[in-house]
Amino acid sequence: MKTRGADLAGSWYPGGESDCRRAIERFLDPELLCPDTWRDIVGGIVPHAGWVFSGKIACKVIKCLSVKDGADTCIIFGRHLHSASDNIIMKEGQWATPLGELEVDVDLAAQLAAEFLFDVETTSRYDHDNTVEVQLPFIKYFFPEIRIVPIGLPPNPASLDIAKRAVEISKGMGRKTIVLGSTDLTHYGPSYGYTPKGSGEEAVEWVKTVNDRRAVDLMVAMDENAVIDESFESHNICCSGAVAAAIAAIKELGAVRAKEMIYSNSYDLRPDNSFVGYVGIVFGCD
Repeated sequence: MKTRGADLAGSWYPGGESDCRRAIERFLDPELLCPDTWRDIVGGIVPHAGWVFSGKIACKVIKCLSVKDGADTCIIFGRHLHSASDNIIMKEGQWATPLGELEVDVDLAAQLAAEFLFDVETTSRYDHDNTVEVQLPFIKYFFPEIRIVPIGLPPNPASLDIAKRAVEISKGMGRKTIVLGSTDLTHYGPSYGYTPKGSGEEAVEWVKTVNDRRAVDLMVAMDENAVIDESFESHNICCSGAVAAAIAAIKELGAVRAKEMIYSNSYDLRPDNSFVGYVGIVFGCD
């Protein structure tokens, strides 16, 4: 079976198996407890910076998902897209990680691609993108046998129908499915051309307590349409199509509640006049 390479291994995250495992094990903070009163945890929102900045958050969310007994397919929404972008899917092959390959759920991906128009990526023809790849070692670590369906959907209402249909197909195939949406929050500072509050501590505080907070609150409220609108208005969700699609899919799986697990900001680790916010959220059923 043909395999897509782990292009960011050794830069955005460790490139060797043992180093990758050690990093994941360091991220496992026993004080960060997953919800234990929910009937099921079926989805999450994860950040996608280099692991030094956001790995702990993504690791925790995906660890919480591993309580779902026997999950066999992970639908993961990512990609930096604008509202008129093409839909993107990888519908066959494997994707390499330092911990081993993850196989695409061919039957699910093929049926979805037969019903909707997609730009189909292959193991050798694809655009490099961090939003999905940096999650894959975590998925492989916690779900060694799971298959994946990597999808990119733009921030528009049609994407929500595709996301819901993906879950309908997975249910019809008897899959035990989990869903991830990948995004970072406000990209602030001169490096990103976004400085509505100037610079310094006042700008950092505004991003943390106002701009990022609006975005996180809408995700926790599971309002996929408002997530898209908010991203256009406030520039605080860099992959709002992925987030909105994930929320729509997660609701189709039966989720009715959400919990913010961790919020952080790159400024906390490396103070700079340009910085990015990150959040981890889990979604579940009563």
